[in-house]
Amino acid sequence: MITKEMTIGEIISKNPNATEILMSFGMGCIGCPSAQSESVEDAAQVHGLSLEALLEALNK
Repeated sequence: MITKEMTIGEIISKNPNATEILMSFGMGCIGCPSAQSESVEDAAQVHGLSLEALLEALNK
């Protein structure tokens, strides 16, 4: 289960397919060093995304 506190790096390590999901939400910078330590909650806020929709997609 992916939670809002998890970092982008943790999510990608746990599920490499998450990269495609994150990219589909417009998060093209997922490979940059700062994104690796950024929480999903922070990333959603920075990109103006719905945290709930992002978590739902990542947890399918």
